[in-house]
Amino acid sequence: MKWSNTAWEEAQPIYDQIITMPFISDLMEGTLEQDKFNFYILQDAMYLEDFGRTLSLIAARAHRKDDVLHFIRFAEGAIVVERALHALYLKEQEVKQQEVSPACHHYTGFLISTAATAQVEIAMAAVLPCFWIYKKVGDYILAHQNKNNNPYQNWINTYAGEDFGVAVDKAIQICDEVAAQCTDEQRTSMTHAFVTACKLEWMFWDSAWRMEQWPIK
Repeated sequence: MKWSNTAWEEAQPIYDQIITMPFISDLMEGTLEQDKFNFYILQDAMYLEDFGRTLSLIAARAHRKDDVLHFIRFAEGAIVVERALHALYLKEQEVKQQEVSPACHHYTGFLISTAATAQVEIAMAAVLPCFWIYKKVGDYILAHQNKNNNPYQNWINTYAGEDFGVAVDKAIQICDEVAAQCTDEQRTSMTHAFVTACKLEWMFWDSAWRMEQWPIK
């Protein structure tokens, strides 16, 4: 069995909870409060800055030349394509700047520290949920959404789109290929990092729903 199949089996219960979250349900119906979505977009913009750094760090540490190129392209996509999506929504709204949320801070700290200190194959597994979970959620919403003038349609189309799907498939393929060269113990560590990041994806959306603030200023 491929590593990705084993990893997804471990993460399936988390994904099942993600697609029933109120943030996702309201996003799908087009009824999500604008303030909550604005909070999410700003946090995601801050997240993507560190996500791009994480992908670049993985590219610098990757053993295979092709993987170096792929992760550089992933970083470019995170910075250019998704930043354009954020700019589209932020331009339409008068959105005030905000402090990074505890959940966002936790997630980016986990990714950067893993990319800097862990085996590079584990770092590759840690960033995979940001590709795979978003694609699965985007596809789920597209299949079940209320399509009557959903104000978040551009967001949905981005993550359910074919271009993003190509990047997701490539990220999964790379993880499977490097996992095949790892020991059982290393593959277990990859799975642990993958599942941890899936939990942090849940926390990120939950944080946006609650418009999470630090408990002390």
